[in-house]
Amino acid sequence: MKVLVADDDPVSRLMLQALLSGWGYEVTAVADGAHAWDALQRDGTPRLVVLDWVMPGLDGVEICRRLRGRQGPEPAYVLLLTSRNATADVVAGLRSGANDYVVKPFDREELQARVQVGRTVVELQRALAGRVRELEDALAQVRQLRGLLPICCYCKKVRDDRDYWQKVEDYLGKHTGLHFSHGICPQCWERVVNPQLGQPSP
Repeated sequence: MKVLVADDDPVSRLMLQALLSGWGYEVTAVADGAHAWDALQRDGTPRLVVLDWVMPGLDGVEICRRLRGRQGPEPAYVLLLTSRNATADVVAGLRSGANDYVVKPFDREELQARVQVGRTVVELQRALAGRVRELEDALAQVRQLRGLLPICCYCKKVRDDRDYWQKVEDYLGKHTGLHFSHGICPQCWERVVNPQLGQPSP
């Protein structure tokens, strides 16, 4: 999985890059917020982002706000790093849109665990987005079938999108939620029922 790291301190940035690479992530590392924001505008941008709070120009909190302002179906998971550890700072970081918060100097095992949580969330979001697309495609097929529905000219069964033939009421019941009550129209009563009852047609 791709990870974007943004930290203006070269030692911290290199350490993060080495750790994440060692844990099996594909890391892109930048030195400030402006380059981080540019990287997040490109196609195929990393969905897992590790940001330092304090950076020259554009800081980590402002990047979080911008990301949440353009929220899409598959949002980035943001882990905010900072030396600030007061409760008010933690709250401010999370309210800006960060998903998690780690205080520097960080413990390696804690960082690995928190990044793994982010990875799990991203993978679940990706799977959910895939299911939503499948459902949208299925709905589009149903709508298309409603506009043009093949029907047998003999038995009046209809063909669904899987090439199965079924009764009209079965198909409509499945795709629209309609329920049917059966009756006999006057024409069929005269043509079918009366002869069976021995009644002459008028």
